[in-house]
Amino acid sequence: MARTNNVTELIITGLFQDPEVQRACFAVFLPVYLATVVGNGLIVLMVRVSKSLRSPMYFFLSHLSLVEISYSSTIVPKFITDLLVRIKTISLEGCVAQIFFFHFFGVTEIFLLTVMAYDRYVAICKPLHYTTIMSRPVCHRLAAASWLGGIIHSMVQILVTVQLPFCGPNVIDHYFCDLHPLFKLACTDTFVEGVIVLTNSGLISVFSFLLLVSSYIVILVNLRNHSAEGRRKALSTCASHVTVVVLFFGPAIFLYMRPSSTFTEDKLVAVFYTVVTPMLNPIIYTLRNAEVKIALKRLWGRKVNSAVE
Repeated sequence: MARTNNVTELIITGLFQDPEVQRACFAVFLPVYLATVVGNGLIVLMVRVSKSLRSPMYFFLSHLSLVEISYSSTIVPKFITDLLVRIKTISLEGCVAQIFFFHFFGVTEIFLLTVMAYDRYVAICKPLHYTTIMSRPVCHRLAAASWLGGIIHSMVQILVTVQLPFCGPNVIDHYFCDLHPLFKLACTDTFVEGVIVLTNSGLISVFSFLLLVSSYIVILVNLRNHSAEGRRKALSTCASHVTVVVLFFGPAIFLYMRPSSTFTEDKLVAVFYTVVTPMLNPIIYTLRNAEVKIALKRLWGRKVNSAVE
C-alpha cells in the first residue's frame, strides 16, 4: 500500500482496558447504535412515504439521516464487537478504508448541515421566492454537491495517508482508525501531512461553522419583521438545527483544530460524536417538529392496520 510497509495488521487499544468496563460499555452502546439505525431509518422512510413531508427541509433531513446511519456504521459495529475481545486488531487496508468512509460521511454531514441552514435562510428571509430558489432540481444538485464534496475531501485524506511508510510499531492508541493516531505509527516525519489534515479537516469545519452562525444571525435579524406566531414557528424549526450543529461541530473543532494527543478525554469526545450524536439527531428533530410527529403517527397507524388485516 505504501513505500516500505512492514506492518500489515494494527492493534487497537480501545476505549478502556478493564474487561468489566468494556462489557458495561457493550451493554450501553449496542442499544444506542440500534436506536441510531432505527431512528434515522424511520426518518428516511417517513420522508419517502409521507405526502406532508415533501418540502426541501425534509428532503435534506432524509439525506442527513442516511448519512448518520452510514457514518455511525463505519465506526460503531467494530467498536462494540471489539469490546468483547481481548486483542483488537484491524488490517492496514481495513484501517485506511475506515478512515476514508469516516471522513467521507463526516464531511458530507457538514455540507448537508450548511445546505439546511441555507434552506432555512431562504424560507425565512425570502419567503416569496422560496419555491423558485429551492426548486426540486436545485435541491437535488445541492444534495449531490454535498456527497461529492465529502468524497473529494476523503480522497485527499487517503492520498496523503497511503504515501506514508509503516514499519512499526503497530499499536493505535484509539478505539477506531483516524488520521492522527495512524500518523504516529509512520516511520517518517508527518509534519507536512499533519498540516494538510489540519487544513482539509479543521478549516472545513471552522469555515462551515462560521457560515452557519452567520446565516442564523441574519435569520434572527429578519425574524423581527415577522408576526409572533411566525417567529415562534421559525425559531422552533431553527432551534433543532442549531442544536444538531452545535453537537456535531463542537467536538469536531475541538479534536481537529489543535495538536493531536492521546488523552482519554479525546477518546470520550470522539465517542460522543461517533456514537451518541447520530442517535440524538432524529430525537431532536422529532420532538420539536409537529409535522414529523404527525407523519410518524400516521406511519405507525398504517403499520398497525396492515398487521390487523
